[in-house]
Amino acid sequence: MSQESTVLTRAHFDYVRAHTRPQDPFLTELKQAATAADMPAIAISPEQASCMQIVLKLMRAEQVVEVGTLGGYSAISMARALPAGGRVRTVEVNPDHASFAEQWVKKSDVAGRVEVHLGSGLDVLPRFETNSADAAFLDADKINYPRYLEECLRIVRKGGLIMADNAFAFGQLLDPTESGPSVEAIRGFNDQVAADPRLHGCMVPLGDGFWIAIKS
Repeated sequence: MSQESTVLTRAHFDYVRAHTRPQDPFLTELKQAATAADMPAIAISPEQASCMQIVLKLMRAEQVVEVGTLGGYSAISMARALPAGGRVRTVEVNPDHASFAEQWVKKSDVAGRVEVHLGSGLDVLPRFETNSADAAFLDADKINYPRYLEECLRIVRKGGLIMADNAFAFGQLLDPTESGPSVEAIRGFNDQVAADPRLHGCMVPLGDGFWIAIKS
């Protein structure tokens, strides 16, 4: 029997978090150190990290590209889903954030699986070979999401995975009074992904919402 989707509340999100594998002490310490270093508190949620790990494992991903490293939380989380010899190439434009992430990657259990590339995504992504990744994750400046997407569609192989964070535009997606550049960019990006015949995607209501799409 079909029915309307359940309208999610804060209590539902809390329930999901309580029933998802929690972040381990290392990642908890990483987030605390990032806060102490005055980095933005915008890392993905633990339940989103778990969801991404499950999908990466299901597709047996080995090579992942990330745009927007911040402190390295998501890069380390994704690298943990890869087999030995797997690699996350993560791109970060802020030198301080890149340095912080490199330090924490070296301390982690996946030190050999994460490469931090310093520079703008628009400069770094064109250097990556075509069809050289199984998956990509966008979590950088929202204005350039469409350009990052085009590069990642080149880099990710057919049948590969495209993921993007902040599909809910910082909780402002459906607020008609919000019209800032980043919010408008996300609205346009969501429409773009939904209409692109090269992608079969779905927005997942975890964290600030994120796209999971397969490249056809």
